[in-house]
Amino acid sequence: MDSTITPRPCSIASSLHVLGERWTLLAVREMSYGVHRFERIAGYTGASRNILTDRLRTLEQAGVVERRQYSEHPPRFEYHLTEAGTELAPVLLALSEWGDKWANDPPITSFDHDCGHPLKIDHTCRHCHREITRDSLTPRRR
Repeated sequence: MDSTITPRPCSIASSLHVLGERWTLLAVREMSYGVHRFERIAGYTGASRNILTDRLRTLEQAGVVERRQYSEHPPRFEYHLTEAGTELAPVLLALSEWGDKWANDPPITSFDHDCGHPLKIDHTCRHCHREITRDSLTPRRR
């Protein structure tokens, strides 16, 4: 191996540092569906209590989730997505679409848009409106 090759600084790697653990995006999925209480998030994801506690703590420290107390005796909290967490919606939809195409036969979940048609994610440049492909991208370091 060439000793001059070092890990590439990358926003994907930074994102995975926060979101890359197995149960993390499933917890975000549940909160995006309106599930906010710990027991229900655990139940719908299948995560164990200790793992879910760790994932929610990481998400809270990263500013993706906020805890809101709903009971004083005993103290109980709900988990809600922050603006950063809400902005993960397109990521979740893209993963769902990919999973329907490549990981599940037949697809498990589908979404309808409020226009009445099945949702199809459109990967286009907002500036020129052309399709985004690997060949149309050039990485540029800031």
